[in-house]
Amino acid sequence: MKKPNKDDLLAPILKKDVRYTAEAYMFIREALDHTVRKLDKPRHVSGQELLSGIRDYALVQFGPVAKRVLCEWGINECVDFGNLVFNLVNEGLLGKTDEDSIEDFMGGYDFTEAFLHPFRPKESVACLLDETVPAD
Repeated sequence: MKKPNKDDLLAPILKKDVRYTAEAYMFIREALDHTVRKLDKPRHVSGQELLSGIRDYALVQFGPVAKRVLCEWGINECVDFGNLVFNLVNEGLLGKTDEDSIEDFMGGYDFTEAFLHPFRPKESVACLLDETVPAD
């Protein structure tokens, strides 16, 4: 019997929900693995913990273009991460507890702040103090 590959596993999800690309689902899986590795010991992670891990992973993987990459995959806000997770849960590709819900992903963080702000240039002290350089 042939072992199913990622395309086989994702095909039913991609057919049911066309908002997200296969890459978005693979990213969620990798971000979950990244988040679990950062824990003291492996355990179930909450939606809020996963959101934090997703942000960290996206910044490491994509740097200043993280927001653009996510948007190209159909991910525009934190609830999209939740939709991806629960699509995987509904297909039996991820597990959940009774306490987990899509609401865990609502709100979250602002994408511009989370993915662009870390790469904004730092203002110099002189600019902050509005100091002028004396003329010679």
